Amino acid sequence: MVRSKAVLQRERKKRTEAGHPWIFASEINRVDGETSPGDLVDVVSFQGKYLATGYWNPSSQITIRVIDHKPVDAMDEAFFIERFEQCKQHRTRFVNGSDCRLVYGEADFLPGLIVDRFGDVLVVQILTLGMEVRRDALVSALSAVFAPKGIYERSDVSVRGLEGLEERTGILYGECPRIVEIIENGLKLEVDIMEGQKTGYFFDQRENRASIAPLMMGWGARSGIRLMERPEAAAVGDSVASAAGKESDLVPVNANGKVVSFPYWDGATVLECFAHTGSFTLHACKYGAKKVTCLDVSAHAIETAQRNVERNGFTDRVEFVVADAFEYLRTQVKGIEERVERSKATVAGKLDTSKPMTGEAGRKWDVVILDPPAFTKSKHAIEGAVRGYKDINLHGMKLVNEGGYLVTASCSYHMRPELFLETIQAAAVDAGKTLRLIEWRAAGKDHPQIVGVNEGHYLKFGIFEVRSR
Repeated sequence: MVRSKAVLQRERKKRTEAGHPWIFASEINRVDGETSPGDLVDVVSFQGKYLATGYWNPSSQITIRVIDHKPVDAMDEAFFIERFEQCKQHRTRFVNGSDCRLVYGEADFLPGLIVDRFGDVLVVQILTLGMEVRRDALVSALSAVFAPKGIYERSDVSVRGLEGLEERTGILYGECPRIVEIIENGLKLEVDIMEGQKTGYFFDQRENRASIAPLMMGWGARSGIRLMERPEAAAVGDSVASAAGKESDLVPVNANGKVVSFPYWDGATVLECFAHTGSFTLHACKYGAKKVTCLDVSAHAIETAQRNVERNGFTDRVEFVVADAFEYLRTQVKGIEERVERSKATVAGKLDTSKPMTGEAGRKWDVVILDPPAFTKSKHAIEGAVRGYKDINLHGMKLVNEGGYLVTASCSYHMRPELFLETIQAAAVDAGKTLRLIEWRAAGKDHPQIVGVNEGHYLKFGIFEVRSR
């Protein structure tokens, strides 16, 4: 069978030759031969040189999605098995644990397909017509390669509309319980595969969550707590460097000389905003945080976070807040500013006691974590997104104790890394803060990136030390 050919325009950017997997309608001169939406086509230059093979959808602005730069006979079950085996090998090498993103669309050379593994269940998103028409083959291949107990579809995303597809959800294979427990960095979390956001959980921040570990300890000295020799050890002439050499010879003692019994006396106070299911809260507790404030605007999300905290034994160290993060941050900052003004008025003898304080506002934390949802999915709304990111980071860093840390992220693709950094710096200038960049990260290893395909480089994650100027 002679396959149809998509002939590209003579005058165009050589994106396909550079390895980009998307070919837009404006880049195509014509299609030679008869073909149906979803079929494979060979992509050739205007001069007729073969460039790639991809599937075609004339209803989409991304008209061709490349699956390979060498000829492919068919996207059948054998094709999917081969690709899924490659995905499996990558995750086996780089991911510690079985719960992860197994298939990441274009970056795994399977454009339009997302697959996450939660315990014994796979959750799939079929985003494009080219994958939709091969639903049966890819489900059979997933079953053959990963041997799940069930496969559940979460194709309830608006981008399917751009492909002329309706949104859909449901069981594709086997049995799929609504709630599944996963393990991430040694922590237990529940995932609602049917009602949770997107596929149910965000694996892309796994390594980033683990990266906060160094921030969680070393704060006791600020409260005047020091490690001292045990009184009984000193009585017999032992020293810290005694032959016994036991860590138990040292005990935490407060400024009044009393032994501190609270085991997390050296831990940080932490605020996590946009907590969703509390994943950063769990990691903060795991790594030794003293007290964590877990905040989300969704009561359902906070209920899930509470269950996750309970199943890991951290209940006594976490407080939960259901509130809009923007408003909460502003209220806390306002409380701090009020306290400063009242202090100045008291010194000047001009305090107006008829004006009450703003409730319990005015708190600060050693570490503030901001992991918001995307503020824009369009380049036309980038100005509003910049304002949003500046606002939360400005107020967030104002709530960080001196020398503490701001942990901040953006998952908006159109918020390019350099723009995100510029926005954080602009917030620091307005807040009167100096930031030291400690770490800059992207998505985890189960979310590989094709170099030159900027659309896949969406996640930005930074850890900043915050100091006043």
